[in-house]
Amino acid sequence: MTPAILETALYAEDLDAAEAFYGGVLELEKIVRVKNRHVFFKLDQSVLLIFNPSETAEVDMSRPLPVPPHGASGPGHACFRAEGDALDAWEAKLKAFGVEIEQHITWPNGARSFYFRDPEGNSLEFGEGKLWELE
Repeated sequence: MTPAILETALYAEDLDAAEAFYGGVLELEKIVRVKNRHVFFKLDQSVLLIFNPSETAEVDMSRPLPVPPHGASGPGHACFRAEGDALDAWEAKLKAFGVEIEQHITWPNGARSFYFRDPEGNSLEFGEGKLWELE
């Protein structure tokens, strides 16, 4: 049995900017936002969690669900899947919002991807599924 990723976490101190970027630019559906602690977004078969690291570094036992402490410093990475023309459409959309494309890569197996940053500096990528033989 092979597990699937249910959720992926990135960290951002400025949740307002993160919510505007992921909800507005990437058009992800917001599931919930809890004050300055976190904002969660629905993807196709998973969830993207954006946590404020200073708010998740310690466990709050008064919360109904006291999740163990976690967090990260420095930029994280996530790759969104897009195929063929959709990959090109995402690049055009990001450019229209003034998002700088850092790098284009054609991988040895012919898969294409490109890299960009969110407002917090996290490294994001759009890539074709064949990058990982997920066609």
